[in-house]
Amino acid sequence: MQTSFSSEALADPAMRSSEQVIRKCVHCGFCTATCPTYVLLGDELDSPRGRIYMIKDMLENKRTPSPEVVKHVDRCLSCLSCMSTCPSGVNYMHLADHARAYIHDNYQRPLADRLLRRLLAFVLPHQGRFRWSLTMAALARPLQPLLRAIPAFRPMATMLDLAPVKAHRSKPVQPAAVPRAKGRVALLQGCVEPVLRPEFRAAAVRLLNRCGHDVVFAPGEGCCGALVHHMGQEQDALAAARRNVDAWAALIDDQGLDAIIVTASGCGTMIKDYGFLLRDDPAYAEKAAQVSALAMDVSEYLARIELPAARQRELTVAYHPACSLQHGQKVTEAPKRLLAQAGYTVRVPAEAHLCCGSAGTYNILQPEIAETLGQRKAGHIDRLEADVIATGNVGCATQIARFTGTPVVHTVELLDWATGGPRPKALDHLFSE
Repeated sequence: MQTSFSSEALADPAMRSSEQVIRKCVHCGFCTATCPTYVLLGDELDSPRGRIYMIKDMLENKRTPSPEVVKHVDRCLSCLSCMSTCPSGVNYMHLADHARAYIHDNYQRPLADRLLRRLLAFVLPHQGRFRWSLTMAALARPLQPLLRAIPAFRPMATMLDLAPVKAHRSKPVQPAAVPRAKGRVALLQGCVEPVLRPEFRAAAVRLLNRCGHDVVFAPGEGCCGALVHHMGQEQDALAAARRNVDAWAALIDDQGLDAIIVTASGCGTMIKDYGFLLRDDPAYAEKAAQVSALAMDVSEYLARIELPAARQRELTVAYHPACSLQHGQKVTEAPKRLLAQAGYTVRVPAEAHLCCGSAGTYNILQPEIAETLGQRKAGHIDRLEADVIATGNVGCATQIARFTGTPVVHTVELLDWATGGPRPKALDHLFSE
């Protein structure tokens, strides 16, 4: 695609990066076939190609974002399915993230939208605040029908849908000391996952310890920054990235790390991009690149090491590949192969490439589209008649569970169980007498 950015604009590294992304687009339209919003809405402006045209015009001419442009950019899930099908190597992720940051800096959103985004940014990246918010959600649940009936409050009703009826109060998992360890890995502590589904990280710790690997947590590490990054709050995202890079760099300098393991694939995609995000920061560029190189999804790492012998489990697993894992990180076969090697029968639903509608805060900010995608995804999964659904991202697990009665667990929970760990509590009903 031909561009005409001014030399002044190209002096900005973000503009220069976006210009290079736009120039790679050849208008082929392959991306439209795999874009969830285009598949649902049939509007060219809700396809990657259409958004690229709008973003190009906005950035190239330094326009104040119009409500129309903002609407269509906001509708993008950042599922990155378009990047899996693009024959030209267009890095739509970096372009969309820049567009969101530009909109955040140059567009005055309606008051209700601004307040909601500030609330999400204030609460979700912090475990303590998020846990407290779930307590408040339980008190507000009787108001849900009223909130759903008022369009401006629909996102609040969706937040109550997503909140568990009973919040987890489990003790923080403690890694075991491993004599003559085969490796040393840091495990991302995260923000939302430890509150909503602490059993995910607990299973990862048990399994990694059983495989003979020391697991450590980095003091000072916190939210990866993805939640605010995808809302365009770039400075907050960069601050989170720098904090985590410092935390992991200290562990690397101390005794070294074989990997930085992530159990939430949305976080993994973000951390693997730290090197790009901090490329122009002389104090962090090298350290960030090192951290990104060490970041691995838990299934990606487990596929590289020797797992304990598995006990046959007569269960059929519907594997849902999270977009951030299959499109963002290109980890596609490892989770399925690990599950099959552990003795499970693995099935993959139709339209596995399409997003479930979770996408970070998307199912709150765009509830109608998200619910349609969630129902569509659950319908395909239910047709598999599986005993359990496995996925690698807490957002997907929470979203899909809204629309199906089949239990949803993390892939690592099933691998932990098959190799000597406890049975996932979500499966208790399958084994009750």
